[in-house]
Amino acid sequence: MTGVQTCALRSIPAETLKQIIAETLCFDFPTVKVEKDIYALELYHGPTMAFKDVGARFMSRCLAYFNKDQKDSKNTVLVATSGDTGGAVASGFLGVQGVEVIILYPSGKVSDIQERQLTTLGQNIKALEVDGFFDDCQDMVKKAFLDESLKHKKLTSANSINIARWLPQMFYFFFAYKQLKSQNKPLVFSCPSGNFGNICAGIIAKKLGLPIEHFVASTNVNDTVPRFLEKGNYDPKPSKATISNAMDVGNPSNFIRIQEMYNNDLEQFKKDFSSFSYTDAETLEAMQSIYKTDGYIAEPHGAVGYLGLKKELKNHANAIGIFLETAHPIKFLDVVEPALNIKLPIPTQIESVLDKEKISVKIKTYEELKAFLG
Repeated sequence: MTGVQTCALRSIPAETLKQIIAETLCFDFPTVKVEKDIYALELYHGPTMAFKDVGARFMSRCLAYFNKDQKDSKNTVLVATSGDTGGAVASGFLGVQGVEVIILYPSGKVSDIQERQLTTLGQNIKALEVDGFFDDCQDMVKKAFLDESLKHKKLTSANSINIARWLPQMFYFFFAYKQLKSQNKPLVFSCPSGNFGNICAGIIAKKLGLPIEHFVASTNVNDTVPRFLEKGNYDPKPSKATISNAMDVGNPSNFIRIQEMYNNDLEQFKKDFSSFSYTDAETLEAMQSIYKTDGYIAEPHGAVGYLGLKKELKNHANAIGIFLETAHPIKFLDVVEPALNIKLPIPTQIESVLDKEKISVKIKTYEELKAFLG
């Protein structure tokens, strides 16, 4: 990943870094009480209404800084998305000098709003619609990074395979702690998990000293990690499409990083980490229960996080539980509205893309991606 390596050899001055962070964290990250000792950490108040806004904004500004004196040089950001990454990266990198963004997404497997956010901006943003699943998109991206004949493209990634994308997501866990620390109770975080970047950031926050008692990686039926914890055998399988599509990942890239942080000691790892999987039917039931009982509108990913949290809290009697709400419910209105029998108002961030024309190029194979890259 040439672009990443180049950046690693240089540093950003403290004042410039503070400015980048200020521009990255320019919206709220509230904890909202859902029921006794359970809170939703809402990460969707940014420009594309998804938690990935932070990573994309941070990375785009860092890359812009490193490119500012290289007017004839161009980086190519190659990214695969199962939903929200594409829109966040498109928004974060739109118009950034010296950066071309190419987004691969699985055809028919992202929501209409998600697709519009990544296919309608134009300028330096290009979308490739892949005949396949997210894992196929991610495999193509990884193959491109290893392709010696593409070195001239200065490829870098804005997926969570790139640490620069998810490292600033550590802020989420500090923000939640700051809001809830006065209650003087242990904290248990449940992260809806697909590629495991968010929870990886949380574990680093803990290792830096943030007092977090336990993590839950809550998944849909793409249950590679829950099966690993149960059987001790890491056996990735092809991903399956679900209503929590951003988590439709069969082989999560960041899980190996988490294992390394625990020196591949499974028993030590289990003291800090649990993982559970849930079906679409269980997810819908949780959404309906939360809304009926507490009046809170959870989208499918947050509902999976809630389910994992409720299960793990049985082992932490005096703890506060926080589940991450990673995207605004409007991005999944085709699921949320019928499930809860409600009509969601359209936020201004979403309204702005609804009448724009979708522009994408359809591909099936890595050879077609390579030809597109040139």
